[in-house]
Amino acid sequence: MSSTVRNDPITVLELRQYTLHPGRRDDLIALFERKFIEPQEEVGAQVLATFRDLDRPDHFVWLRGFADMAARGDALATFYGGPVWKAHRETANATMVDSDDVHLLRPLACDQGLQAALQPRPPVDAAPPAGGVFTITLCPLRKPADEALVHAFDQCIHPWWVGVGGDLLACWVTEPAPNNFPRLPVHEGKPVVAWLTRFDDEATQLRHAALLRASGCLERPEWRAHLSGEATQLRLAPTPRSALRRRHSLQG
Repeated sequence: MSSTVRNDPITVLELRQYTLHPGRRDDLIALFERKFIEPQEEVGAQVLATFRDLDRPDHFVWLRGFADMAARGDALATFYGGPVWKAHRETANATMVDSDDVHLLRPLACDQGLQAALQPRPPVDAAPPAGGVFTITLCPLRKPADEALVHAFDQCIHPWWVGVGGDLLACWVTEPAPNNFPRLPVHEGKPVVAWLTRFDDEATQLRHAALLRASGCLERPEWRAHLSGEATQLRLAPTPRSALRRRHSLQG
C-alpha cells in the first residue's frame, strides 16, 4: 500500500545537497527510503522530495518542509535524538563526504503548486514509477529578499518561465531566522532565491532550457541588479519513493 504524504502548510523548507563517496549514492537512497522517511514525518518533518542529481553522479538532493521554525526545532531534536537515527547514523554517514550544503528557505509567495504536486508515496520495493525531471534554479542575492526582488521576479522571470513546457511549482528565499538546530549547519549570510520546476521528461526540460536562453530573461538588467553572482541550476531525477514525481505517474 502507498503511504499518505503529509500535506500540512509549509512555511520553512530545507534544500539539502549531499556530496557522497563515489559509488555510494544508491546505498544512501536505499537506506533513506527504507528507514528515514516515515519516522521524520511522524515527528513533524515533511520529506517532500528525494532526488538523484542528473549532472553530478555522487550528489543526493532532498527537500524537507516544516510548518514553522518552532516545528522545525522540535522535529529535528526528536528525530536526531531518537532511536531510528541512532541505529542507522553510522551507516548513513559512511556514505557522505559533506552534508552541510543546506539552504534554509521560506516561500516567496504561495506554494500551493508544491503542495498540490505531492503524490502518494510508493511502498518500499515497488517498481519505480516514471519520475520525470525537476530543476531547482538557485540565484545568490546581494541582500535579503524584499519587495523589489518580488517585483523583479514577477516582471522578468515568471512570465518567461511558465507556459513553455514546465510547471513552476514554488519559489523560495532565504529564511532570515537564526538556525534553531545548530547541530545541522545551514548557509548563513548568503541570501538566495530559488525556484522549483517540474517536467515530464528530460527532453522537455532541455527544450525549456533552450527557450529560456533565447529569451534572455535571466540576463535582464532589472533582474541581474539583485544578484551577487551567477545562477546555478540543479537537474534532478526523483528517487522511487519521492513524493514529488512526474504528474500522475503513480496510479491507484
